[in-house]
Amino acid sequence: MISRAFQGGVGVAMSESENFCIARLTPTAASSIDALLALPLGMDVWERRGEVLVVRASEAQLSELERRRLAHVERLSTQAEFEARAARRATRDNGGRRSE
Repeated sequence: MISRAFQGGVGVAMSESENFCIARLTPTAASSIDALLALPLGMDVWERRGEVLVVRASEAQLSELERRRLAHVERLSTQAEFEARAARRATRDNGGRRSE
């Protein structure tokens, strides 16, 4: 299955098998949350808290942020690991029944 991400206003096809990470981004002194949000990198922003973003992004996208010294990147997990933990938590919280 192919999903579409938008990079600079242009749809870019991405295979679901591409390695995505869940990461915490903190802007460097030379950047800001608004500057990170305005970048046309096609990252999915999952959460914004104060001066921190939690994103779903490819390794290439995260490496680009680091290369340009725009953000401190803390890789929390792969997307697959995150989804597996969420499924286990949902099953546990649901009394052993998986929620659909």
